[in-house]
Amino acid sequence: VVDIGGGTTDIAVLSLGGIVCGQSLRVAGDKFDEAIVRFVKKEFNLMIGERSAEEVKINVANVFPEDEEAKLASMEVRGRSLVSGLPQNITITAEQTYGALQEPVMQIIEAIYGVLEKTPPELSSDISERGIIMTGGGSLIKGMDRLISQKTGIPVVIAEDSISCVAYGAGKALESLDILGPSTIYTNKSYGR
Repeated sequence: VVDIGGGTTDIAVLSLGGIVCGQSLRVAGDKFDEAIVRFVKKEFNLMIGERSAEEVKINVANVFPEDEEAKLASMEVRGRSLVSGLPQNITITAEQTYGALQEPVMQIIEAIYGVLEKTPPELSSDISERGIIMTGGGSLIKGMDRLISQKTGIPVVIAEDSISCVAYGAGKALESLDILGPSTIYTNKSYGR
């Protein structure tokens, strides 16, 4: 499971109701927004807010360079010119967001590699057969699933209702603690820290 949330990305291999191995990193949606803000500042001498960056991420961002159709997407963004200090509009394209998001996206992919390398061989074959499930808002960035699949060679499926499915599942687990037992409660030892 790869959960790309707002503040963290959590990667875990699950088996028999528990975490076999995993990693959590502070690279996720917020870092994508920051990368877009930095890119617009550097390329256009324009300051935009995090809300504008998030709109770009949701509506235009594309991290899979081979998707010709998605490359055509663009949107107008309003910010403050660093040169004149006045409001200014620019058009940002999906192709530009690809470059802006490369660093944080590659950090996530490297973490996925790390977890896959720590996965026991018998579970590795299951993963390569059944695939990776992606959750969280970051899973909805255009091309994220295809890029991870291309880089890992493993099929990737985006969970239904990926933004809220983690919260829904946690609620279900809490309702079933008497059945699941105390081993399902997260501890630092669960991730081998």
